Amino acid sequence: MKYNSIRPGQVWLDTNGNRIQAHGGSIIYVDGVYYWYGENKEKTTGENKIWHWGVRCYASTDLYNWEDKGLIIPPEPGDPDSSLNPEACMDRPHIIYNASTKKYVAWLKIMNKDNTQTETVLTADNILGPYTKVREGLKPLNMSAGDFDLAVAEDGKAYYYFERVHSETICADLTPDYTDVTGYYSTHFPHTQPPFVREATAHFKRKGKHYLLTSGTTGYLPNPSEAAIADTWHGPYTVQGDPHVDDPSHTSFHSQISSVFKVPGKKDLYIACADRWLPKLMDLKYEEYAKTFERIFSGDWREEEQTDDRLNMPDMHNTSIADYVWLPLRFDGDKVYIDWLDEWRIEDYE
Repeated sequence: MKYNSIRPGQVWLDTNGNRIQAHGGSIIYVDGVYYWYGENKEKTTGENKIWHWGVRCYASTDLYNWEDKGLIIPPEPGDPDSSLNPEACMDRPHIIYNASTKKYVAWLKIMNKDNTQTETVLTADNILGPYTKVREGLKPLNMSAGDFDLAVAEDGKAYYYFERVHSETICADLTPDYTDVTGYYSTHFPHTQPPFVREATAHFKRKGKHYLLTSGTTGYLPNPSEAAIADTWHGPYTVQGDPHVDDPSHTSFHSQISSVFKVPGKKDLYIACADRWLPKLMDLKYEEYAKTFERIFSGDWREEEQTDDRLNMPDMHNTSIADYVWLPLRFDGDKVYIDWLDEWRIEDYE
């Protein structure tokens, strides 16, 4: 099947006719080709202990039709202690290019068995790999580091935005080789507990302004996004509110943004790339489960109080059928909005 448009929330197949498996994904543009990479969830059915099967990458020249380029960071099923073991909770790979070292640098978030969260850092000479581990078990700033984004400034300096589990957002400077933090950082959006703590930070820059799009902390269940704006990388950031203003379910159109991609050659086209992790549970509204998260993390909750069986279904753990919600950002001055579109085309933007 050949596509000539983007259809948010519908099943998206690669050029071989298989579901695209690039969840928590991002896009990088290299020599006229778009590369979309993310978590390979093809074996994560909820009926096994497999959390991921490596990082898969796809290539395209039109952002519609994607050729499977295979696993650029394969899993390591033979090593139970590896951060790339399929049972290790590896999330949200991000890859940036270092023009000085001429290396592609990949960071992976790892949720460990002791509930701490660390980073695995790898480098490669080519976007498609092979990637070599340079750090494993990294605790940036000696913090438990959750969902994150990486961004490179025009002068080559790089920044790392992450959720300090579960309390605030951190912006940290990266070392010149992009494989560690320097120690300089700033703090933003402090909250006492989920679901209010911000995660899944996505940074982009437009007309000299820095934007952060974040979600609340409700696992794979979607929640209201939040946009914030600043004049510098380290802020201070001013919260604008939920950009999905026409979403009555308050679930960011039943999705979670993983990254924002500025389309080269287009004057003002930014795509919010999001996952619809639970396509079978779209009848759930945010208010139906937000209070549960609030009470769990405040300690005011007992297991027998869980009355909604949908929150314990196998569908809650089957991310192999997760879909994608890609939507263009709309701007009114400095304010950013995300409108629902059943179908849209890159060619319709300048």
